[in-house]
Amino acid sequence: MSAEQRLRELGIELPALSAPVANYVNAVRSGTLLFLAGKGPGAVRGKLGREFSVEDGYRHARATGLALLAVMKAELGSLDRVKRVVKVLGMVNAVPEFGEQPQVINGCSDLFVEVFGERGRHARSAVGMGSLPNGIPVEIEAIVEVE
Repeated sequence: MSAEQRLRELGIELPALSAPVANYVNAVRSGTLLFLAGKGPGAVRGKLGREFSVEDGYRHARATGLALLAVMKAELGSLDRVKRVVKVLGMVNAVPEFGEQPQVINGCSDLFVEVFGERGRHARSAVGMGSLPNGIPVEIEAIVEVE
């Protein structure tokens, strides 16, 4: 099944594409790779382990994954041009003792597998950060192989 069909089947509406917050672009294509700039879950602010639970973080990571899908679609015209999600870097704004970064970033990883199937399985890092821009709880960037 195509990724576009899968989105419709899942009833997923992609969010409006947000503009970069500084002097950079949302994505850069080099050959068959598309490098996606880091995105966050919007206007949400706070730290995991203080304002947010793991479950909240999972939802924020999923929302961030939707933002990354919106970038892919804007850059490629169709998500069906994604051959493979290659790498995801998930950064979690958390209190120092928080250690469940992988469970948080699963929100994005699970979404990519739901939409792309096996092509959505990827290499990944999920790391904790002392802070993120504007206090967002998660920031995620990705590299995808494209047609």
